[in-house]
Amino acid sequence: MKYNHLGIPTSTPQENEIHLPHLKMFVTDHQSNPYGIQWMRFEEGAPYPELVKTIPHVAFVVENLTEALIGKNVIIAPNSPSKGLTVAFIEENNAPVELMEYDPPQASE
Repeated sequence: MKYNHLGIPTSTPQENEIHLPHLKMFVTDHQSNPYGIQWMRFEEGAPYPELVKTIPHVAFVVENLTEALIGKNVIIAPNSPSKGLTVAFIEENNAPVELMEYDPPQASE
């Protein structure tokens, strides 16, 4: 695993946020700041666990998402927020953790 970003839920619109209508959320680009922070704002009725909508998460890039999810408590099934990226969320010690797989793998470098 390789650390990627810290995601922080917010209810306040952020400058330059990106709307992901298929996911019912807005996000900021974590690469646009030196700290790797991604702000996440959810639309009304967004179908995510309260844990993800209210608690910050840490995100890691993995080589094989399917393998990384074995034996884990998956709280958001694998999905594709953008082309070439598949993500899933697990719960670890009462905190959300995002696991990310880029396709092809070198796209994450």
